[in-house]
Amino acid sequence: MSVAHVIADDADALAVAAELAADFRKGAAERDTRRRLPHTELERLSASGLLAVTVPARFGGADVRADTLAGIFRLLAAADASLAQIPQSHFVYVNVLRRQGTDEQQEFFFGEVLAGKRFGNAQSEAGTQHVQDIRTRLARLPDGSYVLDGVKHYSTGALFAHWIPVLARTDDDTLYVAYVPRDAPGLTVVDDWDGMGQRTTASGTVRLESVSVPADRVVPHHLTFRGPQLHGAVAQLLHAAIDAGIASGALAEAVEFVRTKSRPWFESAAEGHATAAEDPLLIQRFGELAIRERAAEALLREAARAVDDARADLTDDSAAEASIAVATAKVTAAEAAVEIASALFEVSGTRSALDSLGLHRHWRDARTHTLHDPARWKVQHIGRYVLNGTKPPRHGLL
Repeated sequence: MSVAHVIADDADALAVAAELAADFRKGAAERDTRRRLPHTELERLSASGLLAVTVPARFGGADVRADTLAGIFRLLAAADASLAQIPQSHFVYVNVLRRQGTDEQQEFFFGEVLAGKRFGNAQSEAGTQHVQDIRTRLARLPDGSYVLDGVKHYSTGALFAHWIPVLARTDDDTLYVAYVPRDAPGLTVVDDWDGMGQRTTASGTVRLESVSVPADRVVPHHLTFRGPQLHGAVAQLLHAAIDAGIASGALAEAVEFVRTKSRPWFESAAEGHATAAEDPLLIQRFGELAIRERAAEALLREAARAVDDARADLTDDSAAEASIAVATAKVTAAEAAVEIASALFEVSGTRSALDSLGLHRHWRDARTHTLHDPARWKVQHIGRYVLNGTKPPRHGLL
C-alpha cells in the first residue's frame, strides 16, 4: 500500500469524497450484478486519506466534524451503497479507541489508520437470544494476554480489513473489543454473505479458534456506556447517512431515466406533452420524492450538528439530545430510501425494471440496509423523550 494522503480539513475531506464518489458511481451497477468485490476501490479509499478523517488532531488527523463525516457517507452511498457500508464499522471502532484506548494504543492504531489501514468488524452473532447476547469469549491467560474463541456473522468489512475489532465478553461477562490482525492464526473470514442487497459488502462469517491477543490490543468497551456517550449516536448517524445517500442516488437515477429514456403515457401525449418529463402527474410525484429526500438530508445535518454540539460539551442532556436527533434522522432517511428506491420504477416505467440496467440495486440496498435495527424502537424512544422527558438508553444502538 502506498502512503495515504493526509486530509487537511473538512472542506478537503468533502472534496475528496465527492471526487471518489463520482468515480465509484461508474462501476456500481456492474459490481452489484457480478458481485465483484471492490478491492481496488477500497485501496483508493485508503489512499485518499478519508479513513483517517476522525483521527484526533494531536495524532495528525483532520478530526472533522460529525456533519462532515455524515456528508462523506452520504456522497459515497449515493454512488454505491455497498461500498459506503464497508467503512462504517471502521469509524465506529476508531471512535472506540478515541474514548477508551490508552495513549499507547491510540498512538499505534491512529498511526495505522493514517497509513491507510482498514478496520473491519466482528460483532454480531447468529442464533443467540438477541443482538446484544454476545457468546464470543475472551479468556485471560496467566501472562496477561488473551485467547479469543467464537463465531461472528454479518462481519462487514472483515474480508477487506487489516485489523478486525472483535466484540467479546470475559468470563465475568464484561464487554471488551479485541483488535486482531486479519492474518492472525486461528482467525478465518468466510465470504458467505448472500444478501439480496448490499451484495459486495462481503458481510460474511468470522471464525475465531484460540486466537492469541496481546493485552495491549484489548480495549474495555463496557466503560463506553458509563456516563454520557456518543458511541451509538455516531454509529447510527453513519447508518442514517447511508440511507440518505441511497435516497439521493435513487432519485438522481430516476431523474436521468425519465429525462432521457421514458416515453410519455399516451394520454399525456394526447394532452400535448411531448416528453415524459412534461407529464404533470410525473412532475407531481417527483416533487413529492424531492421533499422526502430534502427532509432526510436536512434532518441528517441537524443530527450531525447535535452530535458536534454534544461532543463540545458532553452531558447527559446533550448526549440525549444528540441520540434523539440521530434517531429522528435515521427513521426519516430509512423511509425515504425505501420509498424513493421503489418509486424509481413507478415514475420510470416498465423498461426501468430490466435486470440489465441494475436500477433495482437501489431498492435492494435500501431494503437490506434499513433492517440493521428496527425503526419502531427509535420512534418509541423519540416519543418517550418528547412526551415524558425520558432520556434514551445507553446501549450503543441509538
